[in-house]
Amino acid sequence: MLEGTAWTPLGSAAFPAEQPLRQGHPPRTEVLPERTATRTSRRCLAAALEAEKRWARAALGAIGDAVLTIDLRGTVTYMNRVAETLTGWSQREAIGAPLSRVFPLVDGKTHRTAITPGRRAIEENRAVGLALDGVLVRQDGSKLAIEDSAAPIHDREGRVTGAVIVFHDASQSQVMLERMAHLAQHDALTGLPNRALLTERLSRALGLARRHRHLVALLYLDLDAFKPINDSFGHAVGDSLLQAVASRVQECMRDIDTVCRQGGDEFVILLAEIRRPEDATRVAEKLLAVLGRPYCIHGNQLLVTLSIGISLYPDDADDADALMHNADTAMYHAKRNGRNGHHCFTAEMNTRFLQRRRTEPGLHHPLQPSQLVLDF
Repeated sequence: MLEGTAWTPLGSAAFPAEQPLRQGHPPRTEVLPERTATRTSRRCLAAALEAEKRWARAALGAIGDAVLTIDLRGTVTYMNRVAETLTGWSQREAIGAPLSRVFPLVDGKTHRTAITPGRRAIEENRAVGLALDGVLVRQDGSKLAIEDSAAPIHDREGRVTGAVIVFHDASQSQVMLERMAHLAQHDALTGLPNRALLTERLSRALGLARRHRHLVALLYLDLDAFKPINDSFGHAVGDSLLQAVASRVQECMRDIDTVCRQGGDEFVILLAEIRRPEDATRVAEKLLAVLGRPYCIHGNQLLVTLSIGISLYPDDADDADALMHNADTAMYHAKRNGRNGHHCFTAEMNTRFLQRRRTEPGLHHPLQPSQLVLDF
């Protein structure tokens, strides 16, 4: 055997027998295919887990709620930016600290220390629902009413390894509830009360009128020739015109009155307390003058007129539905008799049944040419 040469046993294919080993260089060994595949699989799995972790952190950092995670010992293991803002703790300070320091909760009513939802989620191994009346003591000692919930975190075998806590500023929830309540009772375009709120206020006004023996008036307004403006200049101009009309109408009213957008280009005004029928006609004449002034909408000078119908309680009707119907009938009478004016309801108007037909989606039978009337 030559000096510096090594031979492998038969059956081993680490390197050929003829290849000499040089001093200082260890013999090469061949990695078995099975071992290579296992290591590659582990690297792929680790890469996938790391990518999933990065995705989860990015997602949690982007949501609007605060998120904290803890391990079984109650140590904070993660917090997103919203959690930093609400608790007053930075992520660097919080991670590794006990949850009781970072997220101290007290009961909003008793002011006693409350059990955190994360601890309950771990102990009971279940999601813990939204907790009310919770108050978070922030790092600077200030207090913040929050709503929170938590769920256990499990490993691949189903064992509990920690918990995730999600919470938000409770005052924001209240603001949202108030906004939703407002939208349910107000027109989205003009901000005026809608039909639901008008109905409620009209019923209340009639009840007070019966008790105190005063008059209530409904004014039903319809803009003349609004459709040609909407069709010629576009819906953006039409919407802006309706907003401008709504603003002018409100400026003419008292605080106790209600201006409602009934729909489309129709508005209804509730005069809750008047002494004489002439009070309602005086308001109608004021509206005709104010709303008849030119509008500058998106650089366009526009003129609109309106037809107004007036119905009085108790002279014309003694309930809300009849009062609304009679005001609508009087308005239609004003439109048929020259427009740009107002009419008070009279019993004779109901002797000629006036039916207002509007073209709406979903009609069961199409209109025939002889039935189509353009009402501008």
